Amino acid sequence: MQTLYVIEAGSYLRKDGDCLKIMKGGRVVETIPAAGLKQLTLAGRASISGAVLDFLINNSIDTVFMTMNGRFRARLLLDDSSHTALRQQQYVRFNDPEYKRRTAAVIVREKLENQARLLLRRASQYNIDPLRGVGAQIKALRDKATVAPDMDTLRGVEGYGSRLYFSAFGFLLRNEAFRFTGRNRRPPLDPVNALLSFVYTLFTNEVLNGIKSTGLDPYCGSLHEILAGRPSLACDLVEEWRPIAERLVLGLINRKAIRPEDFVYRREEERSEGQLPVEMKPQAARALIAAYQRQLEERMTYPPTGLKTSVRWIIHSQCRHCAEVLQQGTMYTPFQVPR
Repeated sequence: MQTLYVIEAGSYLRKDGDCLKIMKGGRVVETIPAAGLKQLTLAGRASISGAVLDFLINNSIDTVFMTMNGRFRARLLLDDSSHTALRQQQYVRFNDPEYKRRTAAVIVREKLENQARLLLRRASQYNIDPLRGVGAQIKALRDKATVAPDMDTLRGVEGYGSRLYFSAFGFLLRNEAFRFTGRNRRPPLDPVNALLSFVYTLFTNEVLNGIKSTGLDPYCGSLHEILAGRPSLACDLVEEWRPIAERLVLGLINRKAIRPEDFVYRREEERSEGQLPVEMKPQAARALIAAYQRQLEERMTYPPTGLKTSVRWIIHSQCRHCAEVLQQGTMYTPFQVPR
């Protein structure tokens, strides 16, 4: 076992010999061998005991705390001084305005390409003209990203492309029980946005794992500005994986694997401190995580090698590719999601 998700509200982890026990209400919910654990994710109000914390630190286990709607809260950051030279090179590269702009432009261009490709493909499948029109508009933005003279302009192009994309995203839903009227977050206000935020966070965590394994600084990137607590490089490199995250959410909704009843809804006057307008019930979160794990094991062809391998391996390979280009001063090539 490499990753453990604890999502039951009011649950906590306790160490017992060579096992971790998920406890709730004084009883054992599940017992899991601690050997082989690489990442622990605690969602919602789940917590850990002091003995578990010692185990996580001593075994260098990546530990993430997130809300049930997918918002990142905190991470157990373990010190590693073995990659100082690589990080120095990373800081030099991203301190060069032209190299930083060109890297960000490549990321934005590929993001726009992926968005346009998905909308145009679905427009042909569903014969929906608004999808075709928005897809064409986004496709036309790609060249503007390439020639954007500065970071502010480039971020403006990326933001406009995202607004266009999500203005048409509702047409991709083929389940009348769900509606999507626009992207909202912090907090999400409806089930579709809650699902998107949660899956984006899961993919960002996997990218963070890949970045950490290379030794790069996840908080120093190109497209996303440096802000306290924001892993800017992970936010950059996750952009190429958003289409897979979105297809995963659409698949669950359109196949009716997740229903509106799988969410808790609260009006503003009903919410206590820390509660959200809409929140997945544990069974929905488990279904989403299971689908995400299957997605990571899906096999795709990785162009640099020509071999079919898992999405998880490709994510980590792209992080290694990023480390290599930063060392060499060459340009990053995002992974193009297959049609």
